[in-house]
Amino acid sequence: MDSVLEQKSYKFAIRIVNLNKYLTKTFKEYTLCKQVLRSGTAIGALIAEAQFAQSKADFINKLQISLKEANECRYWLRLLLDCNYLNQKSFDDINQNVEEIIKMLVSSINTLKNN
Repeated sequence: MDSVLEQKSYKFAIRIVNLNKYLTKTFKEYTLCKQVLRSGTAIGALIAEAQFAQSKADFINKLQISLKEANECRYWLRLLLDCNYLNQKSFDDINQNVEEIIKMLVSSINTLKNN
């Protein structure tokens, strides 16, 4: 893993996996956990997949899909907070990570589109 974006998205995926383990064990909540697990781990997987894109357009497309997954993950995290599966401190901490990844993806996509 070379790029900061790859590293951050991988570390975020690990946090999401651990969050999923905690929530399923503690609350026996599986439906919301499955959604946040899928979207939260897809972010980094798509960034990794983009490294072998067939073209610049394909590379941008993979990053755009990753951005959509990050936005969806943010939604599920807010829902977990509002349904009292996450406390505010835990939410703020993990949400800060996804917001940072979103900003990096937006910046990367815009830079690629303008070059």
